[in-house]
Formats: sequence, structure tokens, C-alpha cells
Amino acid sequence: MQSYDLVVAGAGGGLIGAIKAAQLGAKVLLIDASDDFLTTCNTSLTTGMFPASGSRWQRELGLEDSPEIFTKDVMKKTKNSADPVATKALTEVSVEVMEWMADSLEVPWELVTDFHYPGHSVDRCLSVVGRKGHLVMAPIWKAVQEQKIFEFRASTRLVDVEIIDNQVVAAIVENSSGEKERVPTKNVLMATNGYGANSALLEKYNKEISQVYYHGSKFSRGDALEIGVRHGAAVGYLDAYQGHAAIAAHANTLVGWATVMQGGFIVDLDGNRFGDESAGYSEYAAILNRQKESTGWLIIDKEVHDGSMLFKEFEVTAASGAIVWADTLEEIAEKISVPVSNLVSEFENAKAVNSGAAVDRLGRKVFEKPLRSPFGAIKLRPSLFHTQGGLQINSHAQVLREDGSTVGGLYAAGGAAVGISGHGSDGYLAGNGLLAAFGLAYLCAKSVASNP
Repeated sequence: MQSYDLVVAGAGGGLIGAIKAAQLGAKVLLIDASDDFLTTCNTSLTTGMFPASGSRWQRELGLEDSPEIFTKDVMKKTKNSADPVATKALTEVSVEVMEWMADSLEVPWELVTDFHYPGHSVDRCLSVVGRKGHLVMAPIWKAVQEQKIFEFRASTRLVDVEIIDNQVVAAIVENSSGEKERVPTKNVLMATNGYGANSALLEKYNKEISQVYYHGSKFSRGDALEIGVRHGAAVGYLDAYQGHAAIAAHANTLVGWATVMQGGFIVDLDGNRFGDESAGYSEYAAILNRQKESTGWLIIDKEVHDGSMLFKEFEVTAASGAIVWADTLEEIAEKISVPVSNLVSEFENAKAVNSGAAVDRLGRKVFEKPLRSPFGAIKLRPSLFHTQGGLQINSHAQVLREDGSTVGGLYAAGGAAVGISGHGSDGYLAGNGLLAAFGLAYLCAKSVASNP
């Protein structure tokens, strides 16, 4: 029976761990529950924003950043509740991972500077042209397939690990026919994401968001969480999640928060704003969910539309016919059936705040630009993207027990592990999930290679 130095379950962020471990000399098996992970994994479904603190792309523009500054941002956003071990590990490794991906995997990173994500005190998010996770993953996967540096099995799910004397000795995997196989290995990386697709676990750990539309991978069923708990692992931050308030109700496509950060605003079905949109798209999902019919309208203009077309997902949303256009506020109010007086009042408020003539009653500090005709409106619904809590880990991504000891050879990354978003949804910073997925997988690979 063939054995491996490392079995990686989950080909989103886990792909990065598999590549790095193979480059460092490990014999690796990568598995994924899907038959086509590039179209189904949560990484591919994102806008592909990866934060890196102190990168060469920042230095080229004279932007000062560091792991310490990034950590301060994380702690401010989470009200000092983020896991300190994971935060330190990920802020410190962020640049190493992204620069390695550029140099070794030829990922053409670009620093996003055309708008600023809530909570990041400096522009540090990297993405690629098209700004979609799939566009990051696809060329990497193509190169890996050509190089054949590790073995890969699709439609294969991790269902358990075998542990003897506190050391992993095998991964128990199951194929699409339900046949189980014992795969000898000393190390298993669980990169199977969180439990967003498991309604029972959502009801147990995350009731606030349990009834909201789920916009993530159907394979995020909490496998790693349940396997880890079965073997005595500690857990943390299980109430944490990334929500999103900008999903188009028309076709369940991602509108994206770049629309808001360019000056757009959101009103309820009576045409009134109901919160500070600039606080962040994650926490705004719960806020939107509390409104009448759990919905609202995003108000933009043609300039915001054009600026958002840098995102492939917004391009898809626009092409779906989700945007209602009109030349006047009176016309747009009539088309979306909201009182025109309320909509005009919100428009005038945004204009006054932008010019410095007024203070927003809801606390929004900046409306980046006054909206101008023609105006667009997109009906929104709140969504859950992925959970942010999971198995406790150390700075090498090794799974911990309640007493702080490691489960020998067992690792967790991404939504399978505790993240750096604190509790609930309001601690989420853009890129937290992807950094935890890629960063922890990368740290696992280095740990496995250093302990043959």
C-alpha cells in the first residue's frame, strides 16, 4: 500500500500547501470532495483579495506597512478578540506566501489601490486582473498538472484520521461510490473549509446567520471540525463568520462592496438608509437581514458601475440584468417602488457629507463621491460566505488539544481552523479567509518538511 509524507484534504488553500510541501521534498497526496474544485471551492468563489503586510508591491508605491500594523488593524476590527497566535503567524507569513506565489507560481499580483476596504489602514490587498479567486487558482493548477509534482484524486473526501499513540498514521478517505480506503501517512492537512453548508452545525453554533442564503461551497460541511473533535481537538470562535450584504437578489450573484466604497449607499424598502455601510460588508449582512423582507436596494451611478467592472463577479451581475437604470431619482424611486422623498433625502445627505456640509446621522464618515445621473439600483439579499471558527492551532498550523499539546501530524488551515476575525461577523477584514487558507497551508508544508 502506497504511503505519503502528507495527505492534504481540500484543494482550495490546500493546493498551496501541497505545492509547497512537494517543492520541499515531501511525497504528497491531494484530495478534494468535488469533481471540479476550481468551480466549487470557496477560494475560487471569492474576489481573490489576499492581504500582505509590507510587500514589495507596497514598497514600490512608497506605502509603509508591516505585520505589526496589520495586527493592529486586525485587533481594532475584532475589538482585541482575534486569536493572538493565528494573528501573529498569519500577519508575519503573509508577504512570504504572496511573494513566493509570484516568484515560484508566477501569479501576476497587483496591489488594489482604486478603492479602500473597511478596516485596512493601508492598501495591502493583492489580486489579479479580473479579481476573482478562480483566476488566481486556474493557472496555478494548470502548471501543477503539467509538472505532476504530487498525486491528486478528485471526488475523494476525508472522513477520518487514524491516530496511534498521539500520532497520525493514516488518512481514511471515501470515494464518490462510498468506498473507504486507508491511506498510510504521518501527516494530514485538513483544508476542507468550515461548516457553512451544514445546516445542523449552523443552527448549533451560528444561529444568527443560520437561515440566511449560503453563497459558498456545498462541500463545506464541517468535516474537519467533526474529525478534530472526534480525536480530542480544541475548538474556538465557532460563532465567527464572513457574511456579505451585497448579493444580487436577481440572480444570486456577487455585487461586491467596491460599489459602496466608491460612493454607493443602501436603502430599505421605504427608501431609507439603515446603517453605516462603510463599516464592512460582513457585519452588514446581519444588519440587512434584520430589515423588512431581509432585503434592500443598493444605489449607484454609471461611474460606480464602471469602476466595479474591474471585478469579474460584478461584470456577471451587470450582464444578468440585475441593475435597474433611470435618469432621475424620481424615476428610479418609481421603478423600485420606494417613496421618492426618502430616496431624495438620502441622496442629499450623502452629497452634504461628501462636501463636508453635514455629518451623517448613521455615522458614515465618507461618501467617496456624489452620485450623478444616470442612477442604478440593485436589489440585495444578505448571505453567508463561510464560517471563520474551527480547530485550535499553533503557529505551524498544528491542531491542538485542550491542554495545549499537539495532535501529532494533524494540521488545519482556512475555515477548518480558528481564523483571525474574532467573534461574530463584524471582525472580518477583506482577505482574512484567504490569508488563513493559504497562509496556514503554507506553514503546514514548511512544518512537515522540517520534520521528516
